[in-house]
Amino acid sequence: MAFDYDLIVIGGGSGGLACAQRAAEFGARTLLVEAGRLGGTCVNVGCVPKKVMWNAAELAHALRDGAGYGFDISLWRHDWPLLKQLRDEFIARINAIYQRNLDKRQIELLRGHARLLSAQSIQVEEREISAGSIVLATGGRPIIPTLPGAQLGISSDGFFELEQRPDSVAVVGAGYIAAELSGILSALGSRTTVVLRHECVLRHFDSMLGDSLMEIMRDEGVEFATNAVPKSLARNTAGLLELTVEDGRVLGQYDALIWAVGRKPITADMGLELAGVKLDWLGHVIADEWQQTNLEHLYALGDITARAGLTPVAIAAGRRLADRLFGGQKERKVDYENIPSVVFSHPPIGTVGLSEADARMRYGDAVKVFTSTFMPIYHVLTPRKPREHMKMVTVGPTQKIVGIHVIGEGADEMLQGFAVALRMGATKRDFDDTIAIHPTSAEEMVTMR
Repeated sequence: MAFDYDLIVIGGGSGGLACAQRAAEFGARTLLVEAGRLGGTCVNVGCVPKKVMWNAAELAHALRDGAGYGFDISLWRHDWPLLKQLRDEFIARINAIYQRNLDKRQIELLRGHARLLSAQSIQVEEREISAGSIVLATGGRPIIPTLPGAQLGISSDGFFELEQRPDSVAVVGAGYIAAELSGILSALGSRTTVVLRHECVLRHFDSMLGDSLMEIMRDEGVEFATNAVPKSLARNTAGLLELTVEDGRVLGQYDALIWAVGRKPITADMGLELAGVKLDWLGHVIADEWQQTNLEHLYALGDITARAGLTPVAIAAGRRLADRLFGGQKERKVDYENIPSVVFSHPPIGTVGLSEADARMRYGDAVKVFTSTFMPIYHVLTPRKPREHMKMVTVGPTQKIVGIHVIGEGADEMLQGFAVALRMGATKRDFDDTIAIHPTSAEEMVTMR
């Protein structure tokens, strides 16, 4: 059978772009279908603009810290609209770069919404198109809960649309998005409340990280409403938002409320069920470690699946899939063990491998944990005194390292190298035998006792 293309990729986010571009480099005739802006969540309403905002918040902290180093900063004013303008211009430049990259590789971009007709054919508007292989990479979107008045709040997407910084804001959620947005808003001057269904943030990370972050954020002025299950959201006569929770408390009043309660895959109206594609109970496309769905020639990667929803994972999966399909590298695939990740909270968090709790469940008494808590030298002179916390989880007589967890200044940058060491099977002795770089925070990782 003759196909229109060798590969069709549905979705122009990080994973879809990576797959399409690698396939084209191997000579595959490639079509990319995307209705929105190129770059997907990460570039447009996720990692990249978030990091810009995080940088602004870091600068706000640094300005306040300057007094401890003898600087007289008598004027402190932040222009939110200007920051938004400059950030949006930066994102537009990235969108344009992606378009040029597609053009350079002779990848056809078709604007529109794709519906799956079969494992090897789609429909976009009135056009039916076939390919030897199809990749589903449409990503995910934020969840808005189904409760009265929920639409009065905004999602993380809406955060990037704010034309002005809210004076008071509630962030509902306990995951990394809630931790990041609340830290940014607080640092830039918003009175910020984090609303938690339970007692702690980052409950799926090592417990040290969530506990330490809450302590530091409280010291920075962030408030927490714990055991607060949202019931309804309403606007009062003054135009401010009030959140009623299940136990009867009314939280507020807020200029804005951000829902950061999770994300869901974008699979609606794609014809997946009619084509026989298997989905899980949350609507994710079920795909194995090779990105293979239950239909031959049909693949899925990125946030449309339930596998490690991180941009670098989607990029790696897309490239490796193209390596297998068109590059003759039949065994090339992603290793889903020991994926490092960073939470751009204030301070940042870096984590890789098993939490202490997960390690003890898997290895029992063979686990030994090393920790370090200290004051980074940067903060010796600053008014703020956040402490840095590190944990190393080891297993067995050789004390093989199976988990590394850091919260504090520089955690985001230092973790990459430590993740390489962990993946290569480093032991505590390997770290002990490495000469420390002094004076740094990272040296604590090789001097733990």
